[in-house]
Amino acid sequence: MTGRFIAIVGPSGVGKDSVMDALARVDARFTLARRVISRPVEKGGEVYDGVTEKAFAIAEQEGAFVLSWAAHGLHYGIPKTIMFDLAQGRDVLVNLSRAILPRAQTLFDRFCVILLSADQDVLAARLTARNREDPAEIARRLHRADFAMPTGVPYHRVDNSGPLVHTVEQVGRYLSGSGFRPELPDQKNVL
Repeated sequence: MTGRFIAIVGPSGVGKDSVMDALARVDARFTLARRVISRPVEKGGEVYDGVTEKAFAIAEQEGAFVLSWAAHGLHYGIPKTIMFDLAQGRDVLVNLSRAILPRAQTLFDRFCVILLSADQDVLAARLTARNREDPAEIARRLHRADFAMPTGVPYHRVDNSGPLVHTVEQVGRYLSGSGFRPELPDQKNVL
């Protein structure tokens, strides 16, 4: 049986990468898709492969990505290498843009979406703490935080305003359908 393509979506600062990393640490069934982004790696945040706009365009033309899209002035790609993990029965966690969800839904037989949300003040604090955007960009991202999901794409919503361990437990229970109880070394909600 092939693995599931599990799209993790939500507004900037909601903690998508923190939740995905924690899930992969506590449950070996999950593996992380490492995105390619046209942003220098020095900008920090998630673990990704940073490339120039030109290098991204070349990789895209050569068919290196199973999915690619543009958002926030950057280009994002999901490498085709995830297909190997899926074929091996591994569930792949992917930080995805909601705009690409309908396309992703057509590509993967076992597809599911987790929509993470958080209170506006929590999002603002996280965006400020990651020190990647200026105040004007933070305001734009907060304005877009309450977005509508694409029609016809089923999803499961989880609030990530509180401790990370609670969110990971909720997502894990949903994905495994059992009494999933993560034990994370850091029980604080530091995202």
